[in-house]
Amino acid sequence: MNKNKPDNSKSLACVFCRKNDDCPNKYGEKKTYEKWNFSVHYYCLLMSSGIWQRGKEEEGVYGFLVEDIKKEVNRASKLKCTVCKKNGASIGCVVPQCKRSYHFPCGLQKECIFQFTDNFASFCWKHRPVQAITSKYRDSLPCTICLEFIEPIPSYNILQSPCCKNAWFHRDCLQVQAINAGVYFFRCTLCNNTDIFQKEMLRMGIHIPEKDASWELEENAYEELLQSHDRCDVRRCHCKEGRDYNEPNSKWEVKRCHCCGSSGTHLACSSLQSCEQNWECLDCRRISYNPDFRKASKHPLANSTNVTVTDCLLEESSPKLPRQSPGAQHKELLSLFLSVLTALKENLYYEAGKMLAISLVHGGPAPGFFSETLFNCLAYGPENTLPILDDVSDFDVAQIIIKINTAANLNSLNSVINECYSYLEVIGCLRLITTLSDKYMLVKDILFYHVIKRVQAPFESFKQGLKTLGVLEKIQTYPEVFYNILCHKPENLSAKILSDLFTVQGLPDVQTLRFWNSYLQAIEDGKSATTMEDILIFATGCSSIPPAGFKPSPSIECLHIDFPVGNKCNNCLALPITNTYKEFQENMDFAIKDALRLEKEEESRSLPWTLKDTSNEEMLL
Repeated sequence: MNKNKPDNSKSLACVFCRKNDDCPNKYGEKKTYEKWNFSVHYYCLLMSSGIWQRGKEEEGVYGFLVEDIKKEVNRASKLKCTVCKKNGASIGCVVPQCKRSYHFPCGLQKECIFQFTDNFASFCWKHRPVQAITSKYRDSLPCTICLEFIEPIPSYNILQSPCCKNAWFHRDCLQVQAINAGVYFFRCTLCNNTDIFQKEMLRMGIHIPEKDASWELEENAYEELLQSHDRCDVRRCHCKEGRDYNEPNSKWEVKRCHCCGSSGTHLACSSLQSCEQNWECLDCRRISYNPDFRKASKHPLANSTNVTVTDCLLEESSPKLPRQSPGAQHKELLSLFLSVLTALKENLYYEAGKMLAISLVHGGPAPGFFSETLFNCLAYGPENTLPILDDVSDFDVAQIIIKINTAANLNSLNSVINECYSYLEVIGCLRLITTLSDKYMLVKDILFYHVIKRVQAPFESFKQGLKTLGVLEKIQTYPEVFYNILCHKPENLSAKILSDLFTVQGLPDVQTLRFWNSYLQAIEDGKSATTMEDILIFATGCSSIPPAGFKPSPSIECLHIDFPVGNKCNNCLALPITNTYKEFQENMDFAIKDALRLEKEEESRSLPWTLKDTSNEEMLL
C-alpha cells in the first residue's frame, strides 16, 4: 500500500479528524492513498464507531473496505464533536446513556480512553475506566521507564502496574514503550509479567501493536555481540608475546572484566589462579566504589509510623510458643547464640541464617549482635554498603589501611603502596595513583575486598538461610524496624515500660494499682531486691519483650489473695489486695524471688547440656 503514497502526503488531512499531523505515537500511522484521494490515521479508523473490518488485511485500508470508509465518513459528517463543536465526530462513548461524540484527537485532549482490543470500545472523560488506589505513598516515586519522579496517584496520565504495586509510569512513556516493544516484548519493567500487565494496559487505553520489537527488525542489530575482547589491558603486562597473545587453559589466557567485558587481563598479569575467578577493570572499580556513592534510600512504611516486627513478619501475629519454664528465655537466648556460633564455626552459614529467621518469626529473642555493615549488606545489598575500619579484625590489614589513609603526600603514599605491593596485587586492588586523594579510593577498595568480597560465598549462604519464612524480604522492606532488633540489644526495662505493657483486666482496685506503680518505681530506684526482669519472667516466662510481641498481651488483675500469681499461659499477673504498701511489697518480693529460685533449681537438675568456655571463640557477626 505504501506505493500509493505520494510525496505530498502531508498536505492531505485525515478524512476523519481533519488534521494533517503525522504523529504515529498519538494518532497511529498516517497513510495516504492517491488512488482514492484520501488520507487516514490508523487510530481514527480503528476507533470509529460505525465501521467494521470486513475485508482481509491486504484489502482496502488495513482490511477496511473503501466503500465502508466512505459510508462512515458520511455518517460522521452529520455528528457534531462535543469538544471542538465541528462536524465529523466518528467516535462515540460506548456507555448506552451517554450521547457524547468526538474526533480521536479531541478525545485525547479531553483524556478519553480508547481500548485497542475486542470491539475497540471508546469511553468519554466522564465514563472512562480508572485504576483503584490500593495503597497510599507519602513520597514521589520514579517512572520506571523515564525515571522522572511522579506523584504515585492513579490518573489519566499516571498509571500503576497491576503486578508490581510500586511500579508507576507516565502514559506517554508506556505508549512509546508498547509501540517499540510490540505484543511479544511489552511487559512489566520490574517483574517481566506479560499477561496481567498487558490486559490492564489495554483496559487503560494503551495500544499494543501485533508486531515484533523494533530492535529485532534492525539488520545486523546484534552483530557486535559476537565479537569478544581478547587483549590484556592492565598497566603492567608480563607476557613476553605481547598484549594480544591469548593462549587458552594457560596462565596467558585473557580474562575479560566480569562487569563490562570490554577490558581484559592475562591471568598471570593480575595474579588470577583460574579463569573462573572474577576480575574487574580499573574503570568498573572506579564506578563501583565511587566516592559520591549514596546509600540506597530506605523504604517508607505505608500508612503507619509505628510498624512492629509482628506487622512486618506475619499477616497475623504468631501465638507465643509454650514455655518449659519461666526462665526458658534465658536458656533460649543462650542456646540460640551458641547454636549460631557453632553453625558459623562449622561453615554452616545457611543453617545459622535459617535458625535466626525461624526464631524471629516465632517470637524468639532479638539477636542484637549484627554489625551495621552486615545489616546494610542484607538490607540494601553489598554493592550499596561502605565498610569501615572497625569491620577489619586482621591487625596487619588494618595497619596497611591506616598507613595509606594517613599518608601526607604523594611520595609517602607511593612508598606505602610499594611496601604492600604484593598484597594489593593478590587482592586485585592495585590502581593508578596520580593524586593524593586517590588514597581514599584505594582504601575503599581494600575495605570492600577484605570485609565483603572475601566472604561473599558464606554471606550468600547466610542470606539464603534468612530467606526462610520470608524474613529477608521483610528486612529489606522495613529496614528501620529491623535495625534495632538485629544490631542492638533490647532496651532495659523500666517502670514506665512495664506499666504500659500490662493492661488492667477485670475490676480494678485503685489502691492496689497505686501500690503496683509504686512497687515498679521502687524497683527502678534500687529499693527492692526484685528486678524488672524478675517480674516479667514471673508473669510471662520472658526476660525481655520479644521482637514479635506477646500474644495474648500481658495483663494484671487485682484479687483477694495473699501472694501474687503468674499465669504464663495467659501472660497474666494476679496482684494481691492488701491494706498497706509495705505488706504489698513484702508479699510481691517473697513470692517472685522464691518462685524463681525454685525454678532455677529445677532447671539445674534437668539441664541436658553444659556450657563451655567460649571466651576464645572468634565472633563472626
